[in-house]
Amino acid sequence: MNFESTQEREMIRQTAADVAAEYGPEHWREKERAGEFSEAFWAELADAGFHGLLIPEEYEGAGMGMQEMGLAMETLCAEGCGMAGTWYLVLTAGMAAVGIREYGTEAQKETYLPDIANGKRNFSIGITEPEAGTNTLNVATKAERDGDEFVLNGQKAWITFSDRAENMIIVTRTTPREEVDRGTDGISLFIVDMDDPNIDVSPIEKHGINYSKSCEVFLENVRVPAENILGDEDDGWWVLVDMLNPERIGFAAAGTGIGKLAANTAIEYANEREVFDAPIGSHQGVSFPITKAYAQMETAALMREKAAWRYDQGEECGYETNVAKATAVAAGIEAVKQSMQAFGGWGYATEYDVERWWREINLTRLAPVSQQMAYNHISQQLGFPKSY
Repeated sequence: MNFESTQEREMIRQTAADVAAEYGPEHWREKERAGEFSEAFWAELADAGFHGLLIPEEYEGAGMGMQEMGLAMETLCAEGCGMAGTWYLVLTAGMAAVGIREYGTEAQKETYLPDIANGKRNFSIGITEPEAGTNTLNVATKAERDGDEFVLNGQKAWITFSDRAENMIIVTRTTPREEVDRGTDGISLFIVDMDDPNIDVSPIEKHGINYSKSCEVFLENVRVPAENILGDEDDGWWVLVDMLNPERIGFAAAGTGIGKLAANTAIEYANEREVFDAPIGSHQGVSFPITKAYAQMETAALMREKAAWRYDQGEECGYETNVAKATAVAAGIEAVKQSMQAFGGWGYATEYDVERWWREINLTRLAPVSQQMAYNHISQQLGFPKSY
């Protein structure tokens, strides 16, 4: 790894900061209150080239990697966008772009990648199910072959963007689990058109991040051409694994980004707010908890850089992505918690935004992999017996 900043990285950082300055806390406070998707922000990300960071140049992208994407996400989050800085990039520009780039047919790449890069196509990712939860190997959504098509039936939950996406990459079972030797066998991924009349989408009322909807998705006899399989039939598990590592890196960027946004806002407040004839920031009871969390975030960000570097080199990085995600989330949550404490009662007021960042960052301990499952994977890599 080389920590010397390049011209390209500085350009990404500055562009992200400029975008965040235009779409700062007030914008997201209003969108959250109204429950509206920010079409303007989505278009701005396209104009900035961020939707195409991971897409090869021959498909109208920038041909960069997760190091650059992680930098863009963290900067967007930290400079004013909060969770939106990762949320609006991680599924389409991250997971879908990587999956199609690495495993798509040439026809799939030509169809989808330029549209992703230009912000003209939005993807949802259909993984989670009500009964399977974190245990994706227990996926119950079935895809049964019928000639040159597959017929899909099942239900997904917490599928972000499914109310507005043009496409969904959906995880299915093409061979029942009881008929395969390993649980990872018999899984296939399909690219589905979301305008199919046999797909029903129902938004879920949720705690935060209401500037996009997360939904239940019901599929009843949805017919999909066999050519829409992403990767090989019955071997989609490894495609999915490759798509999950960028998601974890993205959420690590969100953890440190949101945490830094809250901490920097609290530091500014702590310099201005006076109690007993002194700025409250002069008291170590206020400054030290935020400082400690900030130091932990800086360390976690380095681990994210390592995970992203290994990913970009094509090296195994599951351990690093889980460590990065787990530590960034823990540090970010502590930073937001202590920042809210520095505001006192005003930390509970919507006008100071920290309460919204608290609601946003708490999702990162539940998704895309829970903290417990991240630690399960890490402990197994350290030599402990498998616990799941």
